[in-house]
Amino acid sequence: MAPLRKGVFGGAFNPPHVAHLIVAHVVGEAMSLDQVLFVPSSVHPFKNETGASPAQRAAMAELAVAGDRRLEVDRIEVRRGGLSYTVDTLAELREREPGTEWHLILGQDNLPELPQWKEAQRLPELATIVVMTRGGGQAAPGLPFDGHAKLVPVPGLDVSSTTVRERVAAGRSIRYWVPAGVEAFIHARGLYRREVDENPGGA
Repeated sequence: MAPLRKGVFGGAFNPPHVAHLIVAHVVGEAMSLDQVLFVPSSVHPFKNETGASPAQRAAMAELAVAGDRRLEVDRIEVRRGGLSYTVDTLAELREREPGTEWHLILGQDNLPELPQWKEAQRLPELATIVVMTRGGGQAAPGLPFDGHAKLVPVPGLDVSSTTVRERVAAGRSIRYWVPAGVEAFIHARGLYRREVDENPGGA
């Protein structure tokens, strides 16, 4: 029996949106993956994520992929807590499922910061590196793993978690920007609403 082929798609998912789902499917099809794991971070080393807790972001990711057998959420980083390092996650996944062929899915915009990642040089040893590219489908030369990563062109969808949060804060609709379950979760818990300054004049 051939080994399972799984993708690891990490991020804050604050919140998860339709573009996350679309590109995960595009990469899954292109790389013949049996499954793509969404791995919400606990604490992102380079981002100060606000508006939703790690548990809430993981719950939203689970709502986003519900009913899709190709996509699954793994709370490995949320359970581990603290700063989330990809190298630790891949090492733990490989230990947990040694027979699985792992593929680390990265956006092309992640590449410039890779030299700052913990033990970045180990990543190609732990998983096949898959870079999602837009436009011409070429990764910029001279970056880590150049020549060793698999490049998968994905649609240039102009949807971001930042925009979704901004729309919620402004009282605008996010219908179709995020799956219906995620939208309901956000509204039910009052996530991303603009904080009201109750004392604008100071002390």
